[in-house]
Amino acid sequence: MAYLEFVTLEVPDPADAERFYAAAFGLDDRLRLQFSDAPTSGFRGFALSLVVAQPSTVDSLYSTAIEAGAKPLKPVAKSLWGYGGVVQAPDGAIWTLASSSKKDTGPATREIDEVVLQLGAHDVPASKRFYVEHGFEVTKSYGRKYVEFSPPSCPVSLSLYTRKALAKVAGLPPAGSGSHRLVIGGDTKPFTDPDGFVWVNHDLGTQ
Repeated sequence: MAYLEFVTLEVPDPADAERFYAAAFGLDDRLRLQFSDAPTSGFRGFALSLVVAQPSTVDSLYSTAIEAGAKPLKPVAKSLWGYGGVVQAPDGAIWTLASSSKKDTGPATREIDEVVLQLGAHDVPASKRFYVEHGFEVTKSYGRKYVEFSPPSCPVSLSLYTRKALAKVAGLPPAGSGSHRLVIGGDTKPFTDPDGFVWVNHDLGTQ
């Protein structure tokens, strides 16, 4: 089964971005950074989600992200599915912070249970077929709207939304143009998916 190991964000200033992510989330090597000044505007078609155990951990990550310079897009709040909020990092990447629990069961921690890369697809069924053909196993699917591939045991989980739906989750208009400023690392052969997202081999780090 193919899987996703890390994501590389292309940023205008890697040193500044590294300081932000260390202060905001304390992520490990599942997140990498490299320089790019490729033109981009509007919604880039993806979001990264940090899934945690309880609301107080969401609050902690949200607060440190804002203190480190992130822009609030959706304040933390309860919803039908749990508790969460959305921020935009200084480099422009969208981060959702979420817990399926609506009540705390212990002290707040900084522990991240799961990192999920959410890709916005123009045609979810077509992109689903593409990923299945490249060795990804579907773990959950809701018609033409949503697909999950990698189980939580993978370094980074992968899901597909319609672009419009993912933009709504992020709190942004769906329009955007230019570079995604994202490179995805996995154990597959290098490829570019139907929506222009670039994958590299995790060993070679090349396209």
